[in-house]
Amino acid sequence: MFISPLLLATTVFSRWSNISQATFVPSDPDLVDGFFSSSGHTNNWAVLVDTSRFWFNYRHIANTLSMYRTVKRLGIPDSNIILMLADDIACNARNPVPATVYNSNKRILDLYGDNIEVDYRGYDVNVENFVRLLTGRVEDHVPRSKRLLTDDRSNILVFMTGHGGDEFLKFQDNEELQAQDIADAFGQMYEKNRYHEILFMIDTCQASSMFSKIYSPNILSAASSRTGEPSYSHHADHEIGVAVIDRFTYYNLETLEFLKPNDQETIFGTYDYQKMHSHPTFGTHLFKRPLDKAYVTDFFGSVQSVELTQTGYSLRTIESSTTNPKPVESHSPIDTNSQSQMVLKLNRVKEIVLLNEIQLNFWIGCLIFASIILISLF
Repeated sequence: MFISPLLLATTVFSRWSNISQATFVPSDPDLVDGFFSSSGHTNNWAVLVDTSRFWFNYRHIANTLSMYRTVKRLGIPDSNIILMLADDIACNARNPVPATVYNSNKRILDLYGDNIEVDYRGYDVNVENFVRLLTGRVEDHVPRSKRLLTDDRSNILVFMTGHGGDEFLKFQDNEELQAQDIADAFGQMYEKNRYHEILFMIDTCQASSMFSKIYSPNILSAASSRTGEPSYSHHADHEIGVAVIDRFTYYNLETLEFLKPNDQETIFGTYDYQKMHSHPTFGTHLFKRPLDKAYVTDFFGSVQSVELTQTGYSLRTIESSTTNPKPVESHSPIDTNSQSQMVLKLNRVKEIVLLNEIQLNFWIGCLIFASIILISLF
């Protein structure tokens, strides 16, 4: 019986496609719960925004730099942090300690230091640049260091502080970011697969009104005060002559300063009205995960890239004709006696798979070429 070479090539290619679509299915789902992280993300980013300029708004820059120092300490690199400061308080002529910024009147920790990277400064901190940053619609000349290069596995912390009111946040006393603006920006991010989860924190008066319009999924919000309620500063440095930090940020730092990168502290367990003098408000209705599984380090820290397990996963093919795929191959538990031996074995497996792919692609090419020749002859 004569078999068409074209039919043979098509059959072989179809079988190979099924194998290439194989997926790893864990034999024990609990084994891989949180394999990469507790939330399923693979990278972390932070957007930290001070929207106020002028010396008397010293505390807003201190709020932002405090968060900047915290996320860096917990493992997020500068390449994944976008820092926006509307004014350079450290170099202000009225600063009695030039080139420094403190969040305490004891002046123990200089937040400015010699290891700070400001991405947007002065009048570059405006509503247009902020929205462009979130949505990825930046101009061509903007360098990579000023871009939010996130993807659908990115957890993003968005922290904002400044002067606000009912559904608006001032930028430099010159323009306003509306609640609908931030909601639509997050909406575009969702449509473009630019985030996995977002923690939106805002420290301003009537802060909760700023997340009242958000409609995109997987967004968790924390605000320093209710709508119609002011937010307060914590204490002042009398030599500097202004308040140096706000209460909401101060009491967040009480928790954050004692965290380590792998700690499992939940987000909403430390707020106290008696200390903050305002009612911290949370937006949780758009967040899919249970709040007791939402850890601070899911947003303030970095995620580990590799974890070793003691067992392997079953390999199953995706069959178009059935909803219950059959197991094809099951890997035995990984031998962990020697990490070097394991690495060598994995490299050898990769070489064998690559060689088999090259050989298979070669023979498929030969069959297709032969089929074309036969068809042209007959």
